[in-house]
Formats: sequence, C-alpha cells, structure tokens
Amino acid sequence: MSLLLDTHVVLWWLTDATTLTDDVKERLDHEPDVYVSAATLWEVGIKQSTGKLKAPTDLAEQIRGCGFRALQITFEHAVAAGRLPLLHRDPFDRMLIAQAQCEDLTLATRDASIRAYDVTTLDV
Repeated sequence: MSLLLDTHVVLWWLTDATTLTDDVKERLDHEPDVYVSAATLWEVGIKQSTGKLKAPTDLAEQIRGCGFRALQITFEHAVAAGRLPLLHRDPFDRMLIAQAQCEDLTLATRDASIRAYDVTTLDV
C-alpha cells in the first residue's frame, strides 16, 4: 500500500515516539512507497513563521531528508483540490486529499474530517 503522510504524521514520526503505534512506525520505517507532499513542507514553513509550530528552524530540511519519497504539486493536483467540496477548509489538507485521489495513494492521518471525502485513509 502506497501512503501519503498528513503533516501531523510526519511531525510525530520525527519528534514523538509515543504518538504513533508500533505498527504504524514499523510500516513507515520499512514501506518503500511512503510519500511526503511538498504541501507539507509549505505548511510547516508557514506555521513556523506564524509561531503556531515551535520546532527547530531546520525542520523542513529534516523532513526533506527523512527518506520518504517526495510528492510534488502538479496542475492536476491543484485543479482537483480547487474542485473538492468545502467539507474541510484547510487548504493544505485539501491538497493532500487531492494528491491522494489523483495518485491513488492512501492518506495516513488522524483527521476525522478527511474521511468525509472520497479518499482512502489509514487511521494513525
């Protein structure tokens, strides 16, 4: 199963050994097709600059270097995100939903509102 990680999942994987179950950590450590979206790095940068995320200044670089596969944002992703129903207003989550749909990925998340969309999720 190919996974796309929600931002909070990446942060927990990097910083909090107790939040994710051992099964999820094992999967993230050994599954070859685990993706992190460019939108995640964008979200981290914005949250750091507004003070909503207290983390090392090189957090985006740590995420980029963590060994997960990069998922760039394409025109197709942007169009799909813009056309999603407004069930969830967070633009970063909407982009992740669109990317998961377009690329046939399972979105690993704990955000219950994402399940309102037609997207396969893995509850972490």
